[in-house]
Amino acid sequence: MITVRFEPGGRTAEVPRGTTILAAARQAGQEIVATCGARGRCRSCRVQVVAGPVPPATLADRIQLGDDEVRERFRLACQTEIGEPLSILVAPILDEVAFQILSETRAPLSAAGFLLDSGVETEPGDNRAAVHGLAFDIGTTTVVGYLVDLLSGTVDATAASLNPQAAFGGDLMSRIAFAQESPSNVRTLQARIVRLLNGQLEELCADAGISRDAIYKVVIVGNTVMHHLLLGIDPTPVGQAPYAPSVRHSLRLRADEAGLRLNPQVPVFLLPLVAGFVGADTVGMVLALRLDASTEPRIAADIGTNGEVVLKSPDGLFACSAPAGPALEGGQLQCGMRGARGAIDQVQIGNDVAYRVIGGGAPLGVCGSGVLDAVAGMLDAGILNASGRLHPDAPDAVPDALRRRVVAFADDMPAFVLAWGAETASGHDIVLTQADIRQVQLAKGAIRSGITILGRVGGVPEDRIAELMLAGGFGNYLNVRSAVRIGLIPPLPRDRINYVGNAAGLGAQMALVSETERRRADELATRIQHVSLATHPEFQDVFLEAVAFPPPGGAGESAEWGMKRRE
Repeated sequence: MITVRFEPGGRTAEVPRGTTILAAARQAGQEIVATCGARGRCRSCRVQVVAGPVPPATLADRIQLGDDEVRERFRLACQTEIGEPLSILVAPILDEVAFQILSETRAPLSAAGFLLDSGVETEPGDNRAAVHGLAFDIGTTTVVGYLVDLLSGTVDATAASLNPQAAFGGDLMSRIAFAQESPSNVRTLQARIVRLLNGQLEELCADAGISRDAIYKVVIVGNTVMHHLLLGIDPTPVGQAPYAPSVRHSLRLRADEAGLRLNPQVPVFLLPLVAGFVGADTVGMVLALRLDASTEPRIAADIGTNGEVVLKSPDGLFACSAPAGPALEGGQLQCGMRGARGAIDQVQIGNDVAYRVIGGGAPLGVCGSGVLDAVAGMLDAGILNASGRLHPDAPDAVPDALRRRVVAFADDMPAFVLAWGAETASGHDIVLTQADIRQVQLAKGAIRSGITILGRVGGVPEDRIAELMLAGGFGNYLNVRSAVRIGLIPPLPRDRINYVGNAAGLGAQMALVSETERRRADELATRIQHVSLATHPEFQDVFLEAVAFPPPGGAGESAEWGMKRRE
């Protein structure tokens, strides 16, 4: 047994030789973020060996950290095995403050066209000062809570947070893998999300100036894995064929059963699920957008870590899961970060690179919308080809300033410099590597494949789509021109592509204030036909085509610089 000490804090663990630093940290109760699920595909778990013989660097260390950090005794905790007693300094995580989490639902409840009927009994002359409910949208990356007046339908307060489960994996499969390791890990993930919901409800009540006793009802939506983890259900079956959830129908719990610090008898409703990776958030989105009532073909795409696509065609409602992973939100990229203060969120590439930073000042990294702009600009400039290859020797037509930005990164992997070290907060270049671009290709290929396959199943060619609605946090911040240029979404006329805000959150609010709408959600879940992309006979060919970038010319309108204000 070998002793490992973690600083700051001095926690220790006694572990067998060959244990990874990450496993030792978890045994010691020392949190180390591992957003890639301990697969060596990101740098979030980097640590520094401050005492003891530094273990040999792995290939993943050299790729993710680079030669300089390897020489400075940095290692990836998830890949480095312990052979001798060590003292480990846990590297501080990137300080993502003032992060941008989409809570806006675009359409207020008062304009939704239904009668308020929350099911909470009140009598004429009721002298209660407030009758409120809570609606929660639990996403893989973010969690949004709404405090709603059940009598008027007014949203009185909103709270938004990063999902604390992300420390154990930035995508659903990583979290499933962590849960699968031990029943105690399921309890760990459950405790994290319940603690966050309780924190948000305290924040919401404080912001509105009400007590928790004024809460009479709760509605929760989320994808299938988030749903199961909230309930303490092992999500392992969701990650294995036939990808079946343990429960699909809607649920009613008491607040004390859900772990919420409210009056124990307050009802907590979880909207129904559709399939393994198509959850209650998708049902909420369909409910809010009234997709079922559309007389023309429409597509709603919630673009995020776990993307969902729903098509309304003449043959009915079809839905699929398009797991993009965290790359489109800046996760698992060399210099990626969420849309927080210090993130490059818009990029223009002409004779050189121009960018905008959330909150102003020197950049810390680049978030998803900036990545899409950069990739689109690199394609237009000829630095990237349609296969996604970053040219180490850029073509002669590329301006000299851009040619100089193509540099050799770790193990001579090419990278493109978005911001030189002299401009950045860290003093290091902010780059997009060849590996980053491959991650973007895989992510956008998943989303585009979902749109294409649903269109084929529903008999709706792309040019017949009357409207493409972009929902979710990332979907509402991307530049449409960049999304079309890289092939993330079809090249529809701009007036057919609309942002619809947090539609899942709006659906949760509707089910909260109207029992009619909540029952309609149950009925909608039975009508939505799930399409499994993995088993569709055309998926492999469609995906391979979707991974490639469209050729130059005719890919979309001119760049919409400043289209989304995020200061």
